[in-house]
Amino acid sequence: MEWIALVGAGLCEVLGVIALRRVTLNRTLGSYLFLAIALGSSFLLLTLSMTKISMGTAYAIWTGMGTAGSTLLGMFAFGEPKEGRRLLFIGLILVSAIGLKTLS
Repeated sequence: MEWIALVGAGLCEVLGVIALRRVTLNRTLGSYLFLAIALGSSFLLLTLSMTKISMGTAYAIWTGMGTAGSTLLGMFAFGEPKEGRRLLFIGLILVSAIGLKTLS
């Protein structure tokens, strides 16, 4: 259950990045509400995951998911450069997260 919460926290973190972009483009109450809900949910789920997963592992995986997810989102949804080096380093983040999961 804790790992599901951690994955959910990472996905909410990516939604938070989308919300940040939305706020910069459109400063409405709805945009700010979306931002608060996305990031609030992310922190809540991260906190729940830390009941059984060590803080260092949970935080590393959460930030890795947020980094990889937002970079991929930027590349495929918002037209940011799709360089092989970027994909290589995203792969390294994912391999590191899998390694941490294996050790926990």
